[in-house]
Amino acid sequence: MKLVLITAIAEFEKDVKKMLKEAKVKSYSYRDVKGFRDASEENVESNWFGSEMNETDSIVFYAFILQQNLDTLFQEVNQFNKEQKTISKVHLAVFSVEKYN
Repeated sequence: MKLVLITAIAEFEKDVKKMLKEAKVKSYSYRDVKGFRDASEENVESNWFGSEMNETDSIVFYAFILQQNLDTLFQEVNQFNKEQKTISKVHLAVFSVEKYN
């Protein structure tokens, strides 16, 4: 059993839900969050937001998934990110779970 954490911009909510379904993840939790990015060290020319502090409407998903479904989820996320024309990507992190009840 693994715990996964997925973050993305709010516009990708339906896409992430589809990825979870493809990976046979039947139960998960999610909530709206504010994403934050400190761009104060970037060149003004490369910072297309035009300011140093940026907040974005984002979403975070939590799910306990079986090891055998993890590779499918990673494939789904990688494929989605490859096809994106935007700077924003879907981020996936995996945590080991020693015990669960």
